[in-house]
Amino acid sequence: ILWAKNLVSLWESSLWAKNLASSLLAKQPVGQEPSEQPVGQDPVGLPLGQKPIQDEDPESSQSKQASENPLTWSYPEVAKPEHRPTVSERLKQVAANSVSAQCGESVVRVQVNQDLLGIGRLIQPERITLGGCAATEEDAEAHVITFESELHGCGSELTMTEDVLIYTFTLVYEPKPLANTSIVKTSAAMVDIECHYLRNHDVSSNALKPTWIPNISNMVAEELLYFSLRLMTADWQFERPSNHYYLGDIINMEASVMPYHHVPLRVFVDRCVATLAPDVHTVPRYSFIEDHGCLVDAKLTGSSSQFLSRSQDDKIQFQLESFRFQPQNDSQQLYITCHLKASAASSPIDAENKACSFTDGWKAAGGDDLVCGCCDSSCAVSKARDLDNMQKEGEATLGPIMVQE
Repeated sequence: ILWAKNLVSLWESSLWAKNLASSLLAKQPVGQEPSEQPVGQDPVGLPLGQKPIQDEDPESSQSKQASENPLTWSYPEVAKPEHRPTVSERLKQVAANSVSAQCGESVVRVQVNQDLLGIGRLIQPERITLGGCAATEEDAEAHVITFESELHGCGSELTMTEDVLIYTFTLVYEPKPLANTSIVKTSAAMVDIECHYLRNHDVSSNALKPTWIPNISNMVAEELLYFSLRLMTADWQFERPSNHYYLGDIINMEASVMPYHHVPLRVFVDRCVATLAPDVHTVPRYSFIEDHGCLVDAKLTGSSSQFLSRSQDDKIQFQLESFRFQPQNDSQQLYITCHLKASAASSPIDAENKACSFTDGWKAAGGDDLVCGCCDSSCAVSKARDLDNMQKEGEATLGPIMVQE
């Protein structure tokens, strides 16, 4: 009986194990890893069609979000200030074909349409000048303003290259405020006008040049001499870009003459005067070259002012120790005006054509020192020299030259 009870108990245990195994097999098919989910079967405890939430790598999740929804934020744009045109940019505001120029042998003629800016608004003739010169003609019907000036007038600037002479004029328009107001409706404008002349050819607008030149043409051509006076660098190689000096600095100046259809010439500095204004007759004034080429500044003040030895006939270089007029101020401007003359390079150097400096007595920059003997008295010009048609004269001005303490 005891053995039979044990057998029944064993059989029940086997049946329970079989039921447990059947239950496990129903939940997990044979041969499938416990972590795997059968294809097409939803996990236990989830509604049909709902996917389980899986843990993801934070970095992969962030990169996925960045690729699907890229960031579009950027720094806000800072409002830029309103651009104000410079003087050079104002040139672009002048309408095309509103300004025309005709360059003659000695005169330039400039015509300006009163609709200068091309906006349908006529400018007032009194508000536009050519280098400070007012208009010479006004055509009220055609609305055209005309300027006429000699090549060396109306503030023109002469530039010389190896082949060309360039005269530059500046046309300036300054609008006037409207009546009973302080406002203007148009922009200011500046236009540069250039006249180019070949240095070694006839200045002519004719298409054909004659094979012979009348005697009268030669005489006119011989009159075209161009004197210049420039500030130079310390090595005398270039024109000095600055006009500022300190008291006691050496001012290097070069005078030159450029013949236009002329025999070779030799240039001289006849006399020079320094003033506070461009007018040589103003006071105070200081004459530092006198008597046809006597540089008296060194004798009067003990300075090192002098003429340099001449390297070529059509140029002469000299030095002036900078100074100031009384009463003094923080910055004083000087103007230097020199009377220049030129004669044939083959003519002799004499008392009327010389360059003399005072260094332990009077010394000539070229030629015999005896020609400087009259610098202590008076070097009068002979009447015969006055009648010499080969000698030409002209004036040149430098300034303003700024002298500071």
